[in-house]
Amino acid sequence: MVWPAATRTYALLPLAVGYAWALGQGALEPVALLWLALLWAAGLAVRASGPAWRMGAGHALFIVLAAGLSLHLLPGFHNVQAIAGARYTADAVPFNMYLNLDKPLVAFWVLLALAPPMAAADAATTLRSALLACAAAAAVCLGVALAAGLVGWAPKWPAQGWLWLANNALLVTLAEEALFRGYIQQQLAARWGHRHGGAALAIAVAAALFGLAHLGAGPQWVVLAGLAGVAYGVAYRYGGLAAAVLAHLGLNTLHFAAFTYPLRALPG
Repeated sequence: MVWPAATRTYALLPLAVGYAWALGQGALEPVALLWLALLWAAGLAVRASGPAWRMGAGHALFIVLAAGLSLHLLPGFHNVQAIAGARYTADAVPFNMYLNLDKPLVAFWVLLALAPPMAAADAATTLRSALLACAAAAAVCLGVALAAGLVGWAPKWPAQGWLWLANNALLVTLAEEALFRGYIQQQLAARWGHRHGGAALAIAVAAALFGLAHLGAGPQWVVLAGLAGVAYGVAYRYGGLAAAVLAHLGLNTLHFAAFTYPLRALPG
């Protein structure tokens, strides 16, 4: 099931209103409009009806913008810090959370410009794909993290939990899954799908890049995120973007609610 093209046009209206409000409130600077304009240009360039060179230029432009927005390198965005230095357990490192205005633009572009498969042919397949992927990722990633002492068993639901959950659902997992599965995996699968093992290779490459995106948290998280990315990639292949997002959100929520979050502080 793919997002109908007609509805994507109307989706631009609330998006424009929201960012116009942010501009009026000072959360955006005028320079941010340049990145929005370039995203618009990239979206026009990748239309299937265009020549190959224009499509290639559009994809290249989007990749550069996606990297800059995801890594918060492009100026003009004042992301609000919603949680500052919170310690949810005594042994945890302090946790900070921002309500990002730049990173979600990556997801909006993928959804509006390319409309990757949003779900499987039926809701049961989408839900089953999400649950199986989440269970596999939790067993492997949280199991390894627990065995390695990176996290400990710590059931909790702090007062900031609902804010964390909303942010994780709308601004974190959707943005990351749209980029790594809805864009990278989808584009690679379209090019390699006719080859033997092409779909599996697309999952592996997208998962490896997803792992590398977590390098700032340490090499151990590169490995764990890469393993989780494989599960999300399988969920996407069989259940669409909704399954990948639900699997990712499920693992993150289990980590937040039941284990040390984000990880244990180093002794001393």
